[in-house]
Amino acid sequence: MNAVRVRRGAVAAASIVATTVLGVGLVQAPSSEAAPLSAGGLSGKTVFLDPGHQGSAAGHDLGKQVADGRGGTKDCQTTGATSVDGKAEHTINWEVSQLVKAALESKGARVVMSRKDDTGWGGCVDERAEAASRSGADVAVSLHADSTSAGADAGKSGFHMIVPTLPLPDRAADAAQSDGGRKASNAMRDAFTKAGFSPANYAGVVNGIQTRSDISAVNLTRVPAVFIEMGNLSNPAESKSLGSPQGATKYAMAITDGITSYVEGKSGPANPTAPVPKPGDDSADGVNPQDQPAPESNSDPDGIDFAGLASVGPLIDKLVAAKSLQDAQKILMTEGQDVSADVLKAILSVVYAVFGGKLPV
Repeated sequence: MNAVRVRRGAVAAASIVATTVLGVGLVQAPSSEAAPLSAGGLSGKTVFLDPGHQGSAAGHDLGKQVADGRGGTKDCQTTGATSVDGKAEHTINWEVSQLVKAALESKGARVVMSRKDDTGWGGCVDERAEAASRSGADVAVSLHADSTSAGADAGKSGFHMIVPTLPLPDRAADAAQSDGGRKASNAMRDAFTKAGFSPANYAGVVNGIQTRSDISAVNLTRVPAVFIEMGNLSNPAESKSLGSPQGATKYAMAITDGITSYVEGKSGPANPTAPVPKPGDDSADGVNPQDQPAPESNSDPDGIDFAGLASVGPLIDKLVAAKSLQDAQKILMTEGQDVSADVLKAILSVVYAVFGGKLPV
């Protein structure tokens, strides 16, 4: 693991995170609100995380019509797509969200979740938007994975951020999304690019940004919101990555990086006028310069070490295959000592709980 060497202070802080989260936090369903595990760069900040969709109707009517934020209605909720590997989108969203939650808390943030588990009720789309608004979050992030076909569709790939057509009828939502929402979406797009992910090459996406009018999560939310389609579950390669602990870790690191960049004020200008592709053209011709990814920096003061992630692949495999919570904790506290970054250490501390064997309740 010579790509990620020990940083003494980081290891000490992350060891506390590992003990807390592996030992307690995800043995049972985590609460919708959690206190920060340690002081860090996001201390005093609140992030609302919405793992899109949910596992079941839980006795509710998913087809109930609710406000779409444009004067119309749409279905209350859905269970989401299914990957070509057979894994449910709602589960993928949930797994990545738990890794992001651990990472953000390791940086001192207060994290509020839209749903408490992957099986029960998480609320209609308008209720989740209202919960995000009530949380007073610095940013609300909704995690999703796209699907373009019932079967394999290897030709369509990549991530994108969905931003709302402006203006929005709700003045507070319009103010939040035309400024902070666009800044946060651009910051997230740049973080995904920095992590090595490619923007989507379909659906009129221009440089990782897609404009739509039908997404309640951004139409109704009165705090800056980011709506992420992490990849295409119909694409075999992306389906495999999104459903794996290694892939989920990389996506979680990118999402944490994007949130951190925006909340710490390092994102670029809002540019609320979203880029529009030429008819029939999925290229980025005519993109506003403000929508171009920010130049990558060789130094990362926040400790998001994407280059080092490849070195911990075997460690992730061992954590997932651990026979017990105690074994996973022992692996992390011994072999995991070479991991230098707080964010990655915090994510690894919950890998077993999210992807491993049956947990005690």
